[in-house]
Amino acid sequence: MLFHGVAYMTQLLVVILYIEGYETCLPNGTLIRYNNTRMELTISTGHKITVNDTINELLCSFGNFPCYIECSFHNFFENENFTTPKDIFVHEENRTSTTVDFIIGDAEDGYSFCSVIACLLNETDNLLKKKEVQMKIPHDLFNIPNIKQMCFKHLVNVTYVNYTRVEKKAVNKAITLSSQSQIYSGEDLSLSVVKMNLNTTNQSVSVAAPLLFHQSTEIQTWIPLEAFPNVSDDQPKVGIVTYQSAEQFTFALKKGVLVSNVIRIEVPDRDIKNLANRLSIHFPIMDSTPTEFENYTISCQFFDEKENTWDTTGCDTNKHNNSLVECLCDHMTPFAVLLTEPKIDQYNWKILSIISYIGCGLSAFFCGCSILSYIVEGNRKKEVSRSIHVSLSAALFLLNITFMLSEWAATINQEGVCVFVAVAIHYSLLCCFTWMGIEALHLYLLLVRVYNIYIKHYMTKLSLIGWGVPAVVVGALLIPFGHKPFYGTKEMTFSENGTSHKICLITEAYITYAVNVSYFTLIFLFNTGILIIVSKKIFLLRKMDNKHRKMPACKDVGTVLGLMCLQGTTWGLIFFTFGYTNLPILYLFCILNSLQGFYIFAWMCIAARKNRKEPLYDNKSTTVISKCDPEPQTGLK
Repeated sequence: MLFHGVAYMTQLLVVILYIEGYETCLPNGTLIRYNNTRMELTISTGHKITVNDTINELLCSFGNFPCYIECSFHNFFENENFTTPKDIFVHEENRTSTTVDFIIGDAEDGYSFCSVIACLLNETDNLLKKKEVQMKIPHDLFNIPNIKQMCFKHLVNVTYVNYTRVEKKAVNKAITLSSQSQIYSGEDLSLSVVKMNLNTTNQSVSVAAPLLFHQSTEIQTWIPLEAFPNVSDDQPKVGIVTYQSAEQFTFALKKGVLVSNVIRIEVPDRDIKNLANRLSIHFPIMDSTPTEFENYTISCQFFDEKENTWDTTGCDTNKHNNSLVECLCDHMTPFAVLLTEPKIDQYNWKILSIISYIGCGLSAFFCGCSILSYIVEGNRKKEVSRSIHVSLSAALFLLNITFMLSEWAATINQEGVCVFVAVAIHYSLLCCFTWMGIEALHLYLLLVRVYNIYIKHYMTKLSLIGWGVPAVVVGALLIPFGHKPFYGTKEMTFSENGTSHKICLITEAYITYAVNVSYFTLIFLFNTGILIIVSKKIFLLRKMDNKHRKMPACKDVGTVLGLMCLQGTTWGLIFFTFGYTNLPILYLFCILNSLQGFYIFAWMCIAARKNRKEPLYDNKSTTVISKCDPEPQTGLK
C-alpha cells in the first residue's frame, strides 16, 4: 500500500500521479489527507497513474494497464492538521514503458520511495522472483498480498502458483524471525505466531487466532503436540494465517464455493502429516448460503499445493450449528469450509454399478432378441409400431453396450478410445430420447387422430428424425473439439475418502444440463402430455364397453404402465436427484431404466401373441383399436 500504515489509513486511499520527464527541486505536487480515511497526491504534469485503495480492494492503473504500486512509509502529516494541504517535491529516478520509480518529499520533511509496475505477465513474474530472493520481513508479508489484489485478476493460473510459493515463503520467514509470540495484521491476511509450550500434559494446545485487523471474531484452533516430536526447542513456533481474499486458492475451484475464511497452519521447515491426534479448527461460516448452492453440503477441505486442488483426504467435518463448523485434519496446510455437491459413497457406488451392469446386460440381450426376431420375420407383419419399437431397441442396445465399456475405456492409455466411447454414449442416449418421443407421437396418431393420418414414407421420415437429429447435436459439439473438448475421461469422486473413479463421458457439467437435460425435458413433457391424453382415451373406451361386457381394469392399468415404459417416463426420476444425492431415487432409476430393453421385448411378445389371436387385416388401409390391446394395428405404413 502506498504510505501504508494501519494507524494512518484504514479505509480509502486515492492517489493520482502525473509524471513526465525528469522533475526535481520543484514543488510540483500536493498531498492532502482527510480525517484519517482518505489521502490524495496530485502532481501537476505528466503520465497519469491512479490508485484506489479500500478495505476490500486495491486497484492501480498505469496508462492502459492495471499496475502494482509500492512505497516506503513516511508520515508527511506528523505535526500538521489532517486537512492542511501540503506542497511536496517529486523526483523521478527511473522510467521504462512498464515501470516508474520516483521519490516523494524532500530533506526537510522526509522522503517516500515509490515504484509502479504494470501488471503484465512477465513484469509480475519478475516482481515475484525479486521478492522471493530479496524478501524484507515484515514489509513484504503485506506487500506480496498487494500484488495479488492489484494484478491477479488480469493474469493466468500459473502466476497464482508462483504467488502461493512466494507468499508461503514470506509467512515461514516471518515465523522464523519472530523471537516471541506476536501478531502481524494487514488488510488481506493476519499472521499469528505462537510459541508452543511442550511442557504440558495436554495432547493439544488451544490457540485463539484473530481474523483480520478490521474483524473482532477469533478462530479457535487446537494444535496437537504430536506435531513436535524430538525438537530441541521446548517452545517451537507455529504460524496461523487468516486470509480475507483467497484468489490464490480458488482459481482451480471448479465446483463448490468457500463459506469461510481460508486458514493456513505453518510450522517452518517441517511437513506435518498423518497425525493420530488431529488438528482441530472451529470455522465461523457465512450466515447465508447462495441460492444455487442451497442443496449442497458442508465439507472441510484442504488445499493441495502440489496439485493445486481442494481435497478432503485426512479431514472430517463436524457441523456444530449453522454458524460454526469444526474441521479435524491429520496434517497442516491451508484449510477452509466449502459447500460442495453431494457425492455417492464408494459402497453405494459399487452396488449401483452392479445393478446397472446386470440390468444393462439383460437389456442389451433382450434388445438383441427384439432386433433379431424382427430381421428373421422378413417382410411378414412388419407394422410401423413394431418398426418403431425395434428402432428404440437398437438405440438402447447401443447405449447399454457403450455404457458397459465406459469404465474399461477410461483405464487404457488411448484417450481417443475414451472419447469415441463417450461420443457413442451421448449419441445413443439422445437417440433413445428421440425414439421415445416418436413412440408417443405415433401413439397419439393411432389413438387420438385415428382418421386421415396417412403420411407418405412415414417410417423413413421417422428414421431420419430418430437417428439424424442426435447426430446433428453431437456433431455440433464435436466441431470445437480441438479447442474445447467436451468428451473424454470424467472423474467421479467419492464422499467419504475423496478417492475418484474414472469413466468416459461428457466432461463439462454445463453441456450435460444444456443439452441432455433440456433435450430430455422437452421429450418428457411431450410424452407425459400424450400419455395423459391416451390414458383418458383408453379408460373412456373401457367405460363405454362396460355397458355391454365386464372387462377387468387391470388390463387397462397394465397397458398404461407398458406405455410409460415405452415412452421412457421412468427416466423422469432423474428430476428428483437435482441438487442433492437421493439414494432411493438413484436405486429406483438404475433398476427401472437399465431394464427398459426387457420391457420393450416383453411388450412386443405380448403384442405378437395378441395379434395371432385376432384376424389379420390389411394394415395398409385399416386401423384397429382395442381398448385393452397393447399393440393396435396401424394404417400409417
